[in-house]
Amino acid sequence: MKARLVVMLLLCGLVVVAAPFIGPPMPPDARDFILWQLRIPRTLMALLVGGTLSLVGAVYQSLFANPLAAPSTVGTTAGATLGALVAIVLGARSALWGLPLITASAFAGALGVSLLVAAIAAGRGVRMNDLVLAGIAFSMAAGAISTGVQFSADSAELLAATRWTMGHLPQVGYQGIIALVPIAAVSVVGLLSLTRALEVFISGEEHAESQGVNVRVVRMASIGLGALGVAGCVAWCGPIAFVELIVPHIVRRVLGVSRRVLLPCSVIVGASFLALCDAASRVILPGREPPVGLVTAALGTPLLVYLVARKSR
Repeated sequence: MKARLVVMLLLCGLVVVAAPFIGPPMPPDARDFILWQLRIPRTLMALLVGGTLSLVGAVYQSLFANPLAAPSTVGTTAGATLGALVAIVLGARSALWGLPLITASAFAGALGVSLLVAAIAAGRGVRMNDLVLAGIAFSMAAGAISTGVQFSADSAELLAATRWTMGHLPQVGYQGIIALVPIAAVSVVGLLSLTRALEVFISGEEHAESQGVNVRVVRMASIGLGALGVAGCVAWCGPIAFVELIVPHIVRRVLGVSRRVLLPCSVIVGASFLALCDAASRVILPGREPPVGLVTAALGTPLLVYLVARKSR
């Protein structure tokens, strides 16, 4: 496994270094501007978002003991989408505490739905299946309201909302990255600190309790910290599909199921995976880059089907 780990880390490092240089040729007179003000900031945003989403996906899959668990399981993505759509349709252009109002609204929606699920998780005797059902119910409710919000929008607002829901890496410059770093850092560091407790979850909640793990606290902390990270990412970039679902599967297939390896490696692989998808979007349609969410969906769907089919053999 050590050899595979080294190879994977080297490949991820190569992708991160090469990603800003992949794409149409840069004019000599604008090379520095394109590289340092456009591509490198977007690559850094991809690293932050990809690493955070992948770690949250790996934690949720461990927590729910379900290989298809994802932030959408607890309604985080649906809540963020609803919040952003409301701000877009209302024509929000101002900022709140330096944060664009659309981003702040998406952040509030994501945290609001996730906190409802976390409140349910705090109850005694609550099973993981109950949380999944609650998350699905909140997601459906938020999705229905989002549809109604879009129905009331005019054509320009509807176009802006549609583009946002595709998932993209915005040109926010270094200021946007600095704004996201604290949110992502708290989420990532907090979730990684739960590695030992989540390792015990492999054998079930009863076994975890017998090992001295406070299941309710770990459950609430995992959901809350995951919601925080996903809310920040989705607020800036929209719902980027499949990253949080497919990356943990890849890492688990290559390096095994140990949470001590799976969780930190999901951060690294997820970061480089999204950076690679962003670079690929510049090559697919030069001059008219498709949203990175479409690229991740196009790559993630067949890969997930392959992994599921291979596992069932």
